[in-house]
Amino acid sequence: MKNKIIYWVATGFMSLVFLFSAGMYLLNYERAFGFFENLGFPTWLIYPLAILKILGIAAILTKKSTFLKEQAYAGFLFDALLALAAHTVVGDGEFMPSVIAILATVTSWIYDRKLFTNV
Repeated sequence: MKNKIIYWVATGFMSLVFLFSAGMYLLNYERAFGFFENLGFPTWLIYPLAILKILGIAAILTKKSTFLKEQAYAGFLFDALLALAAHTVVGDGEFMPSVIAILATVTSWIYDRKLFTNV
């Protein structure tokens, strides 16, 4: 029971962080454009990244495909690590959501494997 609570809390935080960022990319494009420019990332990535974040959450929550679920976890971890590095290098002080995303993603992945796989 304790493992399920940890899993759902971590997965909930992870989902909220990535859904919030996808929503910001889609609903506040100008702000996202400014962030991407400031961080030195190509701005054409904004819409595909937003769509992939939404699809990644769906892949994790539905558990329809283990392969897609694992790819989503990896993508979220890479996204959060790159965001942490970029915000740290730029020094804009906006690194905390990345730290939360990393911790939530890793915790969710660990407990997903404990609860839903035979690994």
